[in-house]
Amino acid sequence: MIRIGILGDIGAGKSYVANNFGYPVFNADQEVSKLYKKDKKIFNKLNKKLPKYIYSFPINKNEIAKAILVNNVNLKKIIKVVHSEIRKKLKLFLKKNRNKKIVILDIPLLLENKIDNQNDILVFVDSKKMEIEKRLKKRPYFNRKLINKFKKIQFSPIYKKRRSSFIIKNNFKKKFLKNSIKKILSQII
Repeated sequence: MIRIGILGDIGAGKSYVANNFGYPVFNADQEVSKLYKKDKKIFNKLNKKLPKYIYSFPINKNEIAKAILVNNVNLKKIIKVVHSEIRKKLKLFLKKNRNKKIVILDIPLLLENKIDNQNDILVFVDSKKMEIEKRLKKRPYFNRKLINKFKKIQFSPIYKKRRSSFIIKNNFKKKFLKNSIKKILSQII
């Protein structure tokens, strides 16, 4: 099985690119959202660690945001609880798709949390800063301070680009993207 890890800056369109490869995608952000909505155990763990901030189930993303904005210790506590569960979900995804030729890993902290394997093929999604800014502002939970906190815990886009085997210029035009993906896949397979 070939594992393709999608890297890039926040708002660069990593999920958009991942979904256009045409192979099974593990989307960590979607998995986190499911945990917040459906997993009472995650709520109980977060509530125990951060009772002043996390107090309603399903977990409200505004509560998470407030906790993170207060201090970095809260962010670390949330990551510790959530990421161990995400790793379990990833293992299940890989087991379920073990007979697939390729799987796509759309995990924002892939390198930072050492989830990548040595043999993973890394693809960096490169987008124009103006395009990223426009997309971020459209998000329902857009918060500049929150985005900056997340950027501080991530490796720089320059580092991620250097680590990548391929770079996709994402202009959010499907035909252009499909051609870039086709070229990458022809080199991998």
